[in-house]
Amino acid sequence: MAAGGRGVADPLSPAGLPCAFSPLNQAYFALASADGQLRVWETANNRLHQEYVPSAHLSGTCTCLAWAPARLQAKESPQRKKRKSEAIETSNQIDLLAIGTAVGSILLYSTVKGELHSKLISGGHDNKVNCIQWHQDNGCLYSCSDDKYIVEWNTQTCKVKCKWKGDNSSVSSLCISPDGKMLLSAGRTIKLWVLETKEIYRHFTGHATPVSTLIFTTIRPPNESQPFDGITGLYFLSGAVHDRLLNVWQVRSENKEKNAVMSFTVTDEPVYIDLTLSENKEEPVKLAVVCRDGQVHLFEHILNGYCKKPLTSNCTIQIATPGKGKKSTPKPIPILAAGFCSDKMSLLLVYGNWFQPVIERVALNSKESHMCLVRDISNCWAPKVETAVTKVRTPVVNSEAKVLVPGVPGHHAAIKPAPPQIEEVENKRKLGENEISIEERLGALDIDTKKEKDDLPQTNSFPVLLTQGLESNDFEILNKVLQTRNLNLIKRTVLRMPLHAVIPLLQELTKRLQGHPNSAVLMVQWLKCVLTVHASYLSTLPDLVPQLGTLYQLMESRVKTFQKLSHLHGKLILLITQVTASEKTKGMTCPAQKAKLVYEEESSEEESDDEIAEKDSDDNWDEDEEEKESEKDEDVDDENEEEEEDVEEKDEENGEEDRDVASEKELNGDSDLDPENESEEE
Repeated sequence: MAAGGRGVADPLSPAGLPCAFSPLNQAYFALASADGQLRVWETANNRLHQEYVPSAHLSGTCTCLAWAPARLQAKESPQRKKRKSEAIETSNQIDLLAIGTAVGSILLYSTVKGELHSKLISGGHDNKVNCIQWHQDNGCLYSCSDDKYIVEWNTQTCKVKCKWKGDNSSVSSLCISPDGKMLLSAGRTIKLWVLETKEIYRHFTGHATPVSTLIFTTIRPPNESQPFDGITGLYFLSGAVHDRLLNVWQVRSENKEKNAVMSFTVTDEPVYIDLTLSENKEEPVKLAVVCRDGQVHLFEHILNGYCKKPLTSNCTIQIATPGKGKKSTPKPIPILAAGFCSDKMSLLLVYGNWFQPVIERVALNSKESHMCLVRDISNCWAPKVETAVTKVRTPVVNSEAKVLVPGVPGHHAAIKPAPPQIEEVENKRKLGENEISIEERLGALDIDTKKEKDDLPQTNSFPVLLTQGLESNDFEILNKVLQTRNLNLIKRTVLRMPLHAVIPLLQELTKRLQGHPNSAVLMVQWLKCVLTVHASYLSTLPDLVPQLGTLYQLMESRVKTFQKLSHLHGKLILLITQVTASEKTKGMTCPAQKAKLVYEEESSEEESDDEIAEKDSDDNWDEDEEEKESEKDEDVDDENEEEEEDVEEKDEENGEEDRDVASEKELNGDSDLDPENESEEE
């Protein structure tokens, strides 16, 4: 039994894609890619057997896969004797493959017919399908989804038989018991259901993260002395997302024990698990676990009761590329899946990338604890598709025949019928038919209506000229076409050009982008039109990356310097604007203007001292104090006037005494107070 990635893993990672081996001798390996395409490979010769692209492969990508079991495939439901044609039809149904999608639908695909067998939609899931399990006896199909429900399908009528709620959150994994009477389901906790009544039989603790894998590991209980009811005593294995422990659980008769009995430890999250069933208590269980880091861990253990410590792997398998030269180092190759062969002594390894995986059979050596396989897969990237698979048929053409197709280089325009000759025109006139049009008359006379030849090519001939220039590498023709500045003409040319000329045009544009910047401006317009118009065609090319590697590197280098240039451009603009502004201010002359009014304020040190004193003094002055000060000032003025009169009289009597008195007054500051007092009175 096998369990692959069921959509819980990241679809863009190298491992964790939905995949499964066919039950009959593992003859086929089905792998669903990240873009929703299904590919079935032959494990014997590593060839692509079938390829199927669902109609809604982009919106409804594949999330899980499940092959129909071998018992169901070999079983014949009618008991009457079948005809030969009916027997062939029954054998064709052995390769049914159930595909769960992200939109909730389930597809049944027949690899023998190479087409869709049926589709299960009505009454099913409303969200992503996480796991699909076939019933080994009655042909029913069980599915679980993020919508919290488990659905039982009738594959004959493509209708829902039963639908019940499996958990309070999303149900991520399912597994049917060996006797077909019980069903394991898991979100984070694990539940064991009775299929007949849809009731819960046992509860188990489960994991802290959503469970991605559920597999029964034993068919018979280890204690065979007690009667066996089909489920009691059996062991099953569970693995979860972002959990490096694989837990082993045992179904016991009492409902008290809910914890795991043992666990296996791995290096990373498990994405694919395969094991060999233990049919008796002495036969060990062999387990192959593919981890997200691309390694395979092999375990071999006899399940018998509790084991406290987690068990480590007996052998680890890795694959790496050979290091060519001294400087190059080997690189690991991710392993996508691993399955035990029928002899249980060898292992089928699927490694490489999802588009062209490599399938190899490896013999197991129990003595080695670590195996590193060196493989060179550089020549394995090109897909090998059988001619019988492809639906495109090439017509058988004789070697002497020459096929001419309009639009291919060598034809300037579409082939037109030859104009009628003059004799045919005269015959029509004689027979009395309708008059011939002017166009037919000009054609009969073979008159060239265009007398002047333009130097530039015509608009309708641009695609042809461009294709001719690319194939012949004619520099003049390419210059005439690629140097046009008309955007509408560029779009029409790109739309009409053949698909086989798209890659040569991109290579030519890449060369010209590396040249002069003026030509690069025109080439960017062409490049933009080509990438927008032919994006769907370019996405289908498998070797697009190496072909356009130079263009990608060129664009990357130009973009890296763009930010620095924009910063420099901004700084230069600031400097230029400042320089121009300063030059304008220097050049401007001030106009001569005369003032209409000039006011001059006389100020002295004493006035300023008085003003400062007034400001520092209290704001609230009493009116009485102001009147007293004014009276004192008047008294001082009167006394000064009387003293001046006495001084004048004394001057007349004695000039020397007058000089002494005057000098004393000046020293006392009386002469300075007089003009101020006069000004204050005014």
